[in-house]
Amino acid sequence: MDERKNLKSKIHSVLIENRERITINGVDDVESFDENNIILIVNDELLVIKGFDLRINKINTETGEVFIEGQIYSLEYGESTKKGLFSRLFK
Repeated sequence: MDERKNLKSKIHSVLIENRERITINGVDDVESFDENNIILIVNDELLVIKGFDLRINKINTETGEVFIEGQIYSLEYGESTKKGLFSRLFK
């Protein structure tokens, strides 16, 4: 139960500008990326960013900030990262 409290107490934020730029704070890791999908780990959950011509411009590992540019179509939170990548993608 204490682990759930710790996870929920971690703060992250998402700022989207004109669906072309996105700044995300509180990122733990980058799971994978290509020009159509960027998968980030935030609070032991996945954050999937979908779009066109996506590129990561800057990553600050000390603060957990990620800066992304491209045409952003959607953001989606996923399951815990404790499962394997294929089991999450082909559920």
